[in-house]
Amino acid sequence: MEEEARRHEAAVFTFEEAGLRYLEEIAHKSSAKTIAMNLDQLFPFIGKLPIAQVHDGTIRPFIEHEQGRGMAPKTINNVLVVVSTVLNRAARVWRDKDGNPWLTQAPALISRLSVKGKQAKAYPLSWPEQDRLIKALPRHLADAALFGLNTGCREQEICQLRWDWEVQLPEMGTSVFILGASITKTSTERVVVLNAVARRVIESRRGIHAERVFTYRGRPVGKLRSSAWRRAWKAVNLPDEPGILKGVHNLRHTFGRRLRSAGIPLETRKALLGHANDDITTHYSAAELEELINAAEAIVNRGRTETPNLMLIRQRTKRSVGKVSEIKKGSTVKHG
Repeated sequence: MEEEARRHEAAVFTFEEAGLRYLEEIAHKSSAKTIAMNLDQLFPFIGKLPIAQVHDGTIRPFIEHEQGRGMAPKTINNVLVVVSTVLNRAARVWRDKDGNPWLTQAPALISRLSVKGKQAKAYPLSWPEQDRLIKALPRHLADAALFGLNTGCREQEICQLRWDWEVQLPEMGTSVFILGASITKTSTERVVVLNAVARRVIESRRGIHAERVFTYRGRPVGKLRSSAWRRAWKAVNLPDEPGILKGVHNLRHTFGRRLRSAGIPLETRKALLGHANDDITTHYSAAELEELINAAEAIVNRGRTETPNLMLIRQRTKRSVGKVSEIKKGSTVKHG
């Protein structure tokens, strides 16, 4: 009787076991490295707990620890999404050797932190700021940054760009890159077209590495926002205050802002930025591809994409951030 009871008793799995299984399942995806880092952050706090005991209360020490280190609420929420995903797979997908679910009841709802008013603002670069930053970066980062500024690709789309994703279009005198669903944030294929600047970057990288486009000392670049990026950002006096993005995502915002300033229609901008849209596919006609290429080419014209209104907005942003910085330092700000 006792033997039969033990045979029907569901196995108890820890969060660490569940997290490692999830990591194995997504090892082929571009997000695997980031999720592995998230799990490393979580394991000291909840790794040894049975998955049925993972809930808001047991996760709280992790949240408080990361808040004390200055981690942004949005970043913490990204880690909490990993917790929810692991618990959901344990309840709905995974089974032990007897066919029982790893988690025999619906997983606890993991609460998210409020991010209202706490998200850092993007900082699209002006042309002079872009020139200074590119000059201050080492070559491999400068090439990657120029590519991002002229294609709107996300950081990992740039880092993982492969030569075998390139499709030559000889009749148009150019090529495009087709990014697979596993690499894009929207989990759909995306076509990346090249304007004149992006083409020059690609040609300058050709032959350096057999597989990857962006490499450093023979190895693929893992991330762009490295210590070299941070040093260059500060060296050319770009905003370093809290509340403003300082990373690579600003390149994508710069690309999008310049497309808008050049009068590119919204639907075309979405296609170029790889936004999820039911009307956008990777099956473009020659005419549609030509439209995308011409739109990307429009931002090469500096005079067309740096309007007085944009410069005024940038100046106001700098003044506002400066005042916040003074207040935080204890300065007295006179009103009126």
